[in-house]
Amino acid sequence: MTAEMRKDEMNTQVALFDEQIPIDSICRQKSIFCIITLFVLALLLMLHSIFASILGEPSLPVIGLLGVTIAITALELAWLNRRGLVLTDGAASIESCVSMAAIFVLTALLTFITNRDENPYFVLLAIPVLRCAYAFGLFATIMTISAADAMIMFWLWHFFYFHPPARVRQYLEGGMLSVVYMLMGLLVWLLVNQLKTNQLKLTSSLDLLRATRERLISEEKLAAVGRLASGIAHELRNPVAMISCSLATATYPGTEDAEREEMFAIAARESKRLESLTADFLTYARPSPLMRSPVLMNDLLSYVVAVTKAHAANRSISIASKLMDDMPLDIDVPQVEGAILNLVLNAIDATPAGGTVTLNASAKGDVLIVDIEDSGPSIPDSDLSQIFEPFFTTKPSGTGLGLAIARGAARAHGGDLWLSKNRSGCVTFSMTLVKPAMNDVRKRTTNG
Repeated sequence: MTAEMRKDEMNTQVALFDEQIPIDSICRQKSIFCIITLFVLALLLMLHSIFASILGEPSLPVIGLLGVTIAITALELAWLNRRGLVLTDGAASIESCVSMAAIFVLTALLTFITNRDENPYFVLLAIPVLRCAYAFGLFATIMTISAADAMIMFWLWHFFYFHPPARVRQYLEGGMLSVVYMLMGLLVWLLVNQLKTNQLKLTSSLDLLRATRERLISEEKLAAVGRLASGIAHELRNPVAMISCSLATATYPGTEDAEREEMFAIAARESKRLESLTADFLTYARPSPLMRSPVLMNDLLSYVVAVTKAHAANRSISIASKLMDDMPLDIDVPQVEGAILNLVLNAIDATPAGGTVTLNASAKGDVLIVDIEDSGPSIPDSDLSQIFEPFFTTKPSGTGLGLAIARGAARAHGGDLWLSKNRSGCVTFSMTLVKPAMNDVRKRTTNG
């Protein structure tokens, strides 16, 4: 690719970038230039009045011109900040050109009215130079700088033509001012053009990042579906095989009645396991809509402790609870109750005989925090990234859906579920529920 082709491509990209600038950003940029213009006009009028002994008292035409310009600029500022204003690219360019031309005309009128070789109003020419460098290309910026320099030099020639002799010092000062305008305009154009180029690169990088992110999400979804399908096939295969084998044995000629009854019992037990697995999967894959009802959380937690105490006692494990002041919530009671119950049962299964499982409940504003802590061994580091994945379990008879379902219930209520502590003798799962408190809540009895 030649340098000319690369230049054309970059110009095209910059043009596309200009088209992507939000409308409110264009109006905001133009408003800034209006404010700068108002500030410079007011400052020039003030300085002219302060240094009247040197510049002469500002005449009525000067005051009138400055006043009218200030009023017009203020109206332009109000128009740019009008709600619902939409500026097309063409309208924005026309507005910039009209404003720049108006400043040139104002500077020329003020120069002729004041009629001085050292004219302070030439500083106004910096405004169109800056606006052009910011809004247009390099050629337009050079032309605007040339027009400003030409006005300065023409005025010096005109003044000394009628007020000879010409003073070289004034031409030198005019030339220095022209150089300042040239450096200022080109530097601003260079910085703005570099900013647009960098912004274009950033936009391109963001587009690439979005495309990559979408691709990764799509791939992750496919991988998740694959893992889920593999887990379902694995979990269904064992009970189906057991049922098939048991029924085949039970119907085999010569099978004794006792053995046949045992095979039927195995088939029935595996059928129930298959039904339970299917129900858990449906709960995970298609959560039911929240059916909210008011409840006091202490009642719900006390109920969970009551129904799990017998199971814990059979394993020589004690259950302790540290409840808080009643916090009324409007939640789906069966979902939250089932999630906490599952966490407590998991904690009991992970705790050795003589250990303790503790429920801690606390609140921060409208956020309820439930910590389920056990005194069992820590979860291996190799398992930490998978504990919430469906069908991952270390239990011989587990389905691997309990933690995934519990996390789904927490997130459905605006909260989350995570492993907050993981060290030997202290493993804690924390669940949060984010819901506003109810003013009138019926107490929930322990039998539901």
